[in-house]
Amino acid sequence: MLTTDPPALTAPARRPRPVRQPLLLAGGIGVLVLCAALSLALGSRPIPLGTVLDALSGSGHGGDADVVTGLRLPRTVIGLVVGAALGAAGAVAQGVTRNPLASPTTLGINAGASFAVVTAIFTLHCTRPVQYVWFAVLGAAAAACAAYAMARRSGDLDPVRLALGGTVLTAVLASWTSSLMLVSRRTLDEARFWLAGSLGGRGFEVLTPVLPLIAAGLLLALLVAPALNTLALGDETAQALGVPVTRIRVLGGLAVVLLAAGAVAVAGPVAFVGLAAPHLVRPLLGNDHRWLVPGCLVAGPALLLAADVLGRVAARPSEIEVGIVTAFLGAPLLALLARKAAR
Repeated sequence: MLTTDPPALTAPARRPRPVRQPLLLAGGIGVLVLCAALSLALGSRPIPLGTVLDALSGSGHGGDADVVTGLRLPRTVIGLVVGAALGAAGAVAQGVTRNPLASPTTLGINAGASFAVVTAIFTLHCTRPVQYVWFAVLGAAAAACAAYAMARRSGDLDPVRLALGGTVLTAVLASWTSSLMLVSRRTLDEARFWLAGSLGGRGFEVLTPVLPLIAAGLLLALLVAPALNTLALGDETAQALGVPVTRIRVLGGLAVVLLAAGAVAVAGPVAFVGLAAPHLVRPLLGNDHRWLVPGCLVAGPALLLAADVLGRVAARPSEIEVGIVTAFLGAPLLALLARKAAR
């Protein structure tokens, strides 16, 4: 359990050599391109990269080309968008709260969005993102406010109480969500695949209603990134340096809500991507959020696409939903981070 703010987030931002950061970020983009190529080429049956390129260029024909353009290309693009949203949301959440365990999942934001969406399916028979995206936003915002209210102590934000509040909130909302699904077979049938967290079975049309939300969230995340470096020194120090702490927290929290709600509306509550991405990027690019947030925009989709490919390859000819894969791989990471923070 955390008793003090973790040194990695409260110490002044490390400054790696200026040349190193662009090179590492370019290398990360190369890894992301590789993950996207694997997502297009691998599945229930592998498709040669030459065939993939022909399909993307419009010169390919036949069943394999149709699979690439009709199924795998939308899946890959959705993975890129959702992964970027979750990665940036995790970086901003950890910066705003000064808590290395903060993420849309651990703060209860994903659970709030999920509960609101399942409630919309149960009461209003909503079945498409364009119908329930605003329910996801409202649920995420309500959960974020509840977690923030539970973490307030003497006018300051307590990282320990925030982590505990998010955990309790997630458990409560998850139980309510399960109750709605148990009392309605129709809700169970419509929501269970979505709740597992998946990139498959979706076309480009699911992105249309959420792209403005995710774009606004990414813009806010990039705008507040410089101020998060000062916020890491503590509220009193940040205020003494002229940083409007309350405003930065509100804008950062709004960015996390928009990003998490958009991602959940499209792919369901995919866990641990927002938690893992900042911890993978921070040792390479340092604590400077001006580099950390862009780095998570690359690491998040790379992680999500890699997990999706693993789920497709490991269970051929069937597949394991990406939310199950990320939860399976992320649970040990969460335990390791908690143990490290305790030490």
